[in-house]
Amino acid sequence: MTVKYERVLLKLSGEALMGEDSYGINPRVLDFVAGEVKEVVAEGVELGIVIGAGNIFRGVAGASKGMDRTTADSMGMLATVMNSLAMQDALERNGVITRVMSAIPMQSVSEPYIRRRATRHLEKGRVVIFAAGTGNPYFTTDSAAVLRALEIDAQVVIKATKVDGVYDKDPVVYPDAKKYDSLSYDVVLQKGLRVMDASGIALAREDGLPIMVMDMAVAGNIKRAVFGEKVGTLITE
Repeated sequence: MTVKYERVLLKLSGEALMGEDSYGINPRVLDFVAGEVKEVVAEGVELGIVIGAGNIFRGVAGASKGMDRTTADSMGMLATVMNSLAMQDALERNGVITRVMSAIPMQSVSEPYIRRRATRHLEKGRVVIFAAGTGNPYFTTDSAAVLRALEIDAQVVIKATKVDGVYDKDPVVYPDAKKYDSLSYDVVLQKGLRVMDASGIALAREDGLPIMVMDMAVAGNIKRAVFGEKVGTLITE
């Protein structure tokens, strides 16, 4: 069985790192994800990772409580650096060589994001964690994930979340929610499905970059996805 996607951008939600906790980073979840990533890298897949910050700080939530949006988003970007360093530590404890590259320069804890250098790391078999979003306010980590995926010529974005795919409505609230096996970018945008923000979907559509949405908590899901198996929901043309 051969790998279908040789270069992948894995988008992890910050909330997924909480596990059953109400906030922060759950060490067991971190080690579980590191083990899943190790299996994928062992297959020769070149992997970039973008992690959200919903477990620590969410910019929009801060802005809605009266905080300046630019300040709130900057704090959110810094929170992604904390998550990225935690993930780097977990991966390296599992024997996976990892580099954190930040869009906001922080030379003492990470490398600055330079596209060619990132590509070189990937070619050498290192996992690259892209921290601090795009480095700009008003852009979510979903948009950052699609942007970085396009910049490094990734063949797919795998969005690993707490749900097993995309539904027509919230499956937690509505037991009759219908799960989609596949969707087009246009349908996602027209129906306002909460896969990722509209700018991220539109950016992926421009270059025909597939997005796969799946449950992070199921062992082997990421590996099955890179081998091209049907996991979760696939969004394409």
